[in-house]
Amino acid sequence: MSNTPHTLHEEFPADAQKMTALKTSSPHFARLLTDYDAVNDKVHRAETRLDLMTDAEEEALRKTRSQLKDQIAAALRA
Repeated sequence: MSNTPHTLHEEFPADAQKMTALKTSSPHFARLLTDYDAVNDKVHRAETRLDLMTDAEEEALRKTRSQLKDQIAAALRA
């Protein structure tokens, strides 16, 4: 989706180069980015009612997205 909110470049605009460097040098970081994008897309699809799910399922996805974002932020600060 081209207009998905909460993309990583929106969340960490000053860290785009560092994200690219870490993505190529760290398989773990690359996996975090992939997982974040996948979960973020699911949240967006749920919010726009493209995919129907319960409130609990949607909340669980939001929590997962937040945890992944925290891990990405920690890696960017390291």
